[in-house]
Amino acid sequence: MLNLGFARDHTYAVMGLGKSGAVAARALAAAGATVFAWDDSADRCAALQGVDGATVVDLAQRGLGGVDALVLSPGIPHTHPEPHPVAAAAKAVGVPIIGDVELLLRALPDRRLVAITGTNGKSTTTALIGHILASANVPVEVGGNLGRPALEFADPGPNGVVVLELSSYQLELTPSLAPTVAVWLNITPDHIDRHGSLAGYVAAKRRIFAHQTPRGLAVIGNDDAHSRDVADRLRRDGRRIFDLSGVGPVVGGVYAEDSELIDARSGRPETVLSLTEAPALPGEHNAQNAAAAFAACAALGIQRSAIADGIRSFPGLAHRQERIAEAGGVLYVNDSKATNADAAARALACYSAIYWIAGGRGKEGGVSSLAPFFPRIRKAYLIGESAGTFAREIGDDCPTGLCRTLEMAVRQAHLDAQADPRPGAVVLLSPAAASFDQFPNFEVRGDRFRTLVRDLLDGNGAGDHAGERRAS
Repeated sequence: MLNLGFARDHTYAVMGLGKSGAVAARALAAAGATVFAWDDSADRCAALQGVDGATVVDLAQRGLGGVDALVLSPGIPHTHPEPHPVAAAAKAVGVPIIGDVELLLRALPDRRLVAITGTNGKSTTTALIGHILASANVPVEVGGNLGRPALEFADPGPNGVVVLELSSYQLELTPSLAPTVAVWLNITPDHIDRHGSLAGYVAAKRRIFAHQTPRGLAVIGNDDAHSRDVADRLRRDGRRIFDLSGVGPVVGGVYAEDSELIDARSGRPETVLSLTEAPALPGEHNAQNAAAAFAACAALGIQRSAIADGIRSFPGLAHRQERIAEAGGVLYVNDSKATNADAAARALACYSAIYWIAGGRGKEGGVSSLAPFFPRIRKAYLIGESAGTFAREIGDDCPTGLCRTLEMAVRQAHLDAQADPRPGAVVLLSPAAASFDQFPNFEVRGDRFRTLVRDLLDGNGAGDHAGERRAS
């Protein structure tokens, strides 16, 4: 747990005692701060009882008198659709609202920092940057919206690097963020309920650049109009920018072309490596992630060859096109993190003989936008609340089966794929829907898929498991 010595003799309110909030309350109390903490869950409140320096009390009833700052869980709204009562009370009396990442930055103000945001690809890019740095023997701490809460970090030291994935929610709660390298991957509409509009969502994301010093570097994706607009605005402000792309050349940036990762920062394009050497990074979206990781690590002084080696050896992340196993010529891929159609499209674009498991709690727009990929799908196995709706949207564009449960879908997709004499079959869980109808979260859904595949292959005495990684 990070030492928050700056907090000694100050008073904090902590609202929301999930993983990051509970760690924040404990770290503040351990540093000698007075902490008032609350959660709308009685179980979470009970877990903090007895911590020296922390008082569990309903903050809406106590009020925020004498409090220096409110540490708010990123998942708790403070603007749209309406502010939580405790957040509203803080604004009414002028108490600053911050998050646990802000506490990290105050504890480690002089460390090199890479911050990553975007709608899709944040977690993979964050983990890839951390992997490259660790492989190059650079002390590194990786987390934020991915993996460990920020206050579980150790100090990486003056030669180390902090790598943070930051959601739009977290960016709104981190006023002193000034990254050495700020990475912006892409924008598609998301979290509109929390930000009021797409413009509000983009504005929240743009906070990643707000306090960078003139020496700071912005690394920005060039593959969507919103991101190009952000880059153009920063250029007009005289900011240092590298463009990146997963689909083709960008002047003076880093990009992928014909499966080659190209470094053109000097103005002379040079091949870094063939992305076919990085099996955990399939598809154009992962090419953009690799370009972003290269640009960020190169800006930190890592040699090109070391970055290439790190990209090659990256094992990938659980639930994000995770290669579970390969047996009988069939590849089994867990992409449970694909909870909307845009994310599922990234996986469907990578394969051409797909036995697709999709469905859950559907989101606005359904899967109609995926129609260009339907010719790649040999059969769709539909589960959850959205099964009927997805079947109607797909229509006659590819065969479908209403399986309802993941267990039934995996078994049937496995049998069909193994019986297919044509090469290249992939059993792909890429649901294009949330998990909450049948599973607590996408991680549990992906873990269940992994177990079902393993059991089927072990029962057949076949299969070479690709290895299991902890969900991140």
